[in-house]
Amino acid sequence: MKRAFGGRGLSRLRALSAGAASIPVTLFGLILVTFFIGRVMPIDPVIAIAGDHAPPSVVAHIRAELGLDKSLPVQFLIYLRRLGEGNLGDSVMTSHAVTADILQFFPRTFELATAAIILAILLGVPAGVLAAARPGSRFDHFVRVVSLSGQSIPVFVLGLLFLLVFYVKLGWLPGSGQIGVAYEGMVPDITGMVVVDAALAGDWGAFQSAFAHLVQPALVLALFSLAYITRMTRAYMLDALGSEYIVTARAKGVPERLVLWRHAFGNIAVGLVTVLALAYASLLEGAVLTETVFTWPGLGLYLTTSLLNADMNAVLGATLVIGCIYVGLNLLADLAYRLLDPRVR
Repeated sequence: MKRAFGGRGLSRLRALSAGAASIPVTLFGLILVTFFIGRVMPIDPVIAIAGDHAPPSVVAHIRAELGLDKSLPVQFLIYLRRLGEGNLGDSVMTSHAVTADILQFFPRTFELATAAIILAILLGVPAGVLAAARPGSRFDHFVRVVSLSGQSIPVFVLGLLFLLVFYVKLGWLPGSGQIGVAYEGMVPDITGMVVVDAALAGDWGAFQSAFAHLVQPALVLALFSLAYITRMTRAYMLDALGSEYIVTARAKGVPERLVLWRHAFGNIAVGLVTVLALAYASLLEGAVLTETVFTWPGLGLYLTTSLLNADMNAVLGATLVIGCIYVGLNLLADLAYRLLDPRVR
């Protein structure tokens, strides 16, 4: 038994090592791509800082201070050194360190994406399972149409439609923003997530207002992700329901509910880990357009506003953070898949 336990432990350790070994290479590639994007974009960060009519001497001084007068390899080494110190530069737009801005804006994006992924999982996974259980039925066709629509309609179009219907026409939900004007500045900043902070402070009026403002952007992001989750769940379930062990279970008289959820779904649950992780990462990326439409003060709106103001330090910093989150979630999903599924090990 000890030998078997040791073998399992060793295989898990090897799985973790294999996944962790790719992290430095992936992050270095992401940093390299981000750096060169910032250098080839037709925006001069020096002009954004000094202004269009700054004297040439001032422009040359700022360029030397930023190290932009040096060769690209030297600039990249300086960029790596600053990243190692946690320094993403200063934002021209806010006059704050980009790192401080990201720490302020990212929790709001995290709140929005987390609410959206919870909705997408609660609706998408059961819909995919039930559609696979009755292939060719009306419900199956309905799920497939919704999935296709969710993947086809752009996020910003869905956001505008939601505002038109639920805010302008019906008046059921508030418009843009994160909280009502009457509660702005009233909720203590504990976690950066207004709904959570209002609940922690016991301010239920602010909580209701923040929750109402969260519903529309969360639903838009959830529909964007729900389509992918539903489609993948249905495909996995159809494959599992055609397996021999499902035929055997049904031949033994196992109730259909147990066949569906315990045997078939239990077998695909490990594979869904990767699907859900990638969907969550896509929500953080897709929140850029949703936050712009709903004026949600998160990292996506910060990135868009910085780009319009030629604030390259902020643009590159936010892009790098989103990229690192995407890579990190992908690697964590891969590690979880290796640990949970012995066939991969």
